[in-house]
Amino acid sequence: MSFVFNPMDPEVLRNPYPTYKRMRDDHPVYRHPAGFWALTRYRDVSEALKDPATFSSAAMGRQSQSMGMAPVAASDRERAAQMNGIGNSLISADPPLHTQQRNIVNRGFTPGRIGALEPRIVELAEELLAPFESRGHCDLTAEFANPLPVSVIAELLGLDPNKRDDFKKWSSDIIIGATQVGGMGKAVIDSMLKFRDTIEEAVEDRKKNPGTDLISILVDAGLGEGILDANSTMGFAGLLLAAGSETTTNLIGNVMVTLLEDPGLFKQVREDHELIKPLLEESLRHDPPVQMLMRLTTRDTVIDGTEIPAGNLVMMMLGSANRDETRFPDPDTFDIERNTQGHLGFGFGNHFCLGASLARLEGTIAIAQLIERLREPKLATPEVEYHGSFLIRGPATLPIEFESRVAA
Repeated sequence: MSFVFNPMDPEVLRNPYPTYKRMRDDHPVYRHPAGFWALTRYRDVSEALKDPATFSSAAMGRQSQSMGMAPVAASDRERAAQMNGIGNSLISADPPLHTQQRNIVNRGFTPGRIGALEPRIVELAEELLAPFESRGHCDLTAEFANPLPVSVIAELLGLDPNKRDDFKKWSSDIIIGATQVGGMGKAVIDSMLKFRDTIEEAVEDRKKNPGTDLISILVDAGLGEGILDANSTMGFAGLLLAAGSETTTNLIGNVMVTLLEDPGLFKQVREDHELIKPLLEESLRHDPPVQMLMRLTTRDTVIDGTEIPAGNLVMMMLGSANRDETRFPDPDTFDIERNTQGHLGFGFGNHFCLGASLARLEGTIAIAQLIERLREPKLATPEVEYHGSFLIRGPATLPIEFESRVAA
């Protein structure tokens, strides 16, 4: 029986890494019957991500439906076409346009600007922990890992933090809902349109009432410098809120799953907070929140002796590349002392995650707060339930129990 890679197979979604290994060993340049390709070895993925002239990011705007996994119903196509900008963003741009636009967005992610957020992130983490730390149980995803990053990003953009539940729902629908079984259905399109309307309203407000937030920076680059059009501004803001929050949410969730499954490691990190940073980096390597990226070949190319024609979609399997034994020895073992330099958890090349420093800061603060304030935590379910997305990996829910800080 011939091998067929099905990213939506429940077993693959639960644990994709055995399948990735089989592909690296036997099908490193894999062509799916639906017509797309998958690269699984570290060398091939990293080299392709460094070559935007051959592997265009234009594929990112149409990845799910192009692979035949998340079709848009005919009744929703007209509504989807109204989105005007949410899909027109930095993530799907190539040089030289990408370089010019990224330089603008980078103004909101300077080291000083990110560092100044630290006290506020600590405050938010403490606020979120307070309602459940005396309770002795919680859903760590819903009550902490979800709201923390989306609140930070919303405030960075200058959006109303009181709408964080809406922002999180819309983000999850757009990033996760569109990349799972069922795909771009009515609920996803509804969230995209609500998201668009909210961002559009904020952009129009900043034209009249500019501030120091990131949306104001983007609007100024459009009006004052004439660099960004309205669609690009909306696309950037939408991308940062949706992708920025989802990545960090699932980073926190994946790290906590590792710690909950290894009480010895939990104790080790709790006693030495200097280990939190290598813990995060090893998690990004071992179980990255973003499992793959899509690229579109602009010309015929040959990888490992296999020709991929121009105009073909190629999955860059970050999760597999990070488990490549030729790059990271004994890759399936979580090793906090490992040299993780070069991992692809935040991508690679010109599209390396622009919010990586913010995600690392949020992750460091989140884990520090959790390990200090939750005593003897343990999983409350026999198995972790993961998202049903081929793109995003992380716990959909994470029910835990721990010793209450207040006696009943």
